Amino acid sequence: MTAQNTPSSPPSVQPEPAFQAGRVLILASGHFIHDVFSSFLVPLLPLIIDKFGLSLTLAGLLPALYRFPSVFNPFIGVLADRMDLRILVILAPTLTATAMSLIGVAPSYAVIAILLLVAGASSAALHVPGPVMVARVSGVRVGKGMSFWMTGGELARTVGPLLAVSAASLWELEGMYPVMVVGMAASALLYWRLKDAPFVPRAVRPRGFSGQMWRALGRMLVPITGILLCKNFMSAALTTFLPTFLSSEGKSLWFGGAALAVLEFSGAVGALAAGTLSDRLGRRTVLFIALVVSPLLVLGLLAADGWILFPILVALGFTILSPTPVVMAIIQDRASDNPATANGLYMAISFLISSGMGVLTGRLADVLGLRAAFTWSAAVAFLGIPIIFLLPRK
Repeated sequence: MTAQNTPSSPPSVQPEPAFQAGRVLILASGHFIHDVFSSFLVPLLPLIIDKFGLSLTLAGLLPALYRFPSVFNPFIGVLADRMDLRILVILAPTLTATAMSLIGVAPSYAVIAILLLVAGASSAALHVPGPVMVARVSGVRVGKGMSFWMTGGELARTVGPLLAVSAASLWELEGMYPVMVVGMAASALLYWRLKDAPFVPRAVRPRGFSGQMWRALGRMLVPITGILLCKNFMSAALTTFLPTFLSSEGKSLWFGGAALAVLEFSGAVGALAAGTLSDRLGRRTVLFIALVVSPLLVLGLLAADGWILFPILVALGFTILSPTPVVMAIIQDRASDNPATANGLYMAISFLISSGMGVLTGRLADVLGLRAAFTWSAAVAFLGIPIIFLLPRK
């Protein structure tokens, strides 16, 4: 008997990985709570400056100290591409909330610096593996998952200043530390919902960072760094010293906190819109529009007074903070093999530049005044426009 030739069975069709909305939302919520507390420093700066008699240079150094641990982001990214780091994401809200809530009772500038370094390390532990975890549970709808993640962070920078000034007004700076329990509750919730989630690294041995990835990203890093140097001077000046500037202009602590909240909320909307627009119009086009419009709005902000500031802040937040997801998209377009490593490298560059620009703004403000420092930051932003054309079209 001869064996019958049977037709080969068709290959099985693998179902598309599902979008795990519950886990995406819990990660975005943890990001939100964490960043609410990491947003405490800037609206409280006027009180800290008065309490310790700080110069604006030393005040500008404080956000830089918070960002300093980001130099380790690339190394955290390498680990996140190879192993499960969910415990870092789970603990981050507790560590950051505790450190930031204790700033009010710190007896000296040095103690505040230590607390900010702790909070910065916790922030780095969240922001590098967190987006990768979101991607793991988003199935094929990674863009949607990243929108949830980014919205959580941007909205937190709206709520954070309002919570900070509310707590300081209700209990004074030294008595606001009980709010840290919110961060502890967030960590407990993250543990409950994520302890059994299948966050498996994409590859046991990702392609080498020093070889193929450097060749893929090399052409991008130089122009991106140039753009960040020009843009982040302006954004660091606003996000670090806006309440302090308004306070020096005779506005109340509440007015400064509300202004920062409006700026950050508009930035959340801009971040969501910019990514989608860059898919349709092109990355370079969206970056060009942002870098042309936002410096003009900063100059308009300096010329305005009273409540007319708020419409300007809405437009300014939309444009000055919206380039971030566009630049992240450019990086991720060329880093599919090592997404966490590339994300860590970009974040390290971005945070270090923002830190340096915050200190530079403070130094200029000590010498020339905050109004002049804001003007110079707007002028430098225009220099980033021609650098955009060094980026590829696709």
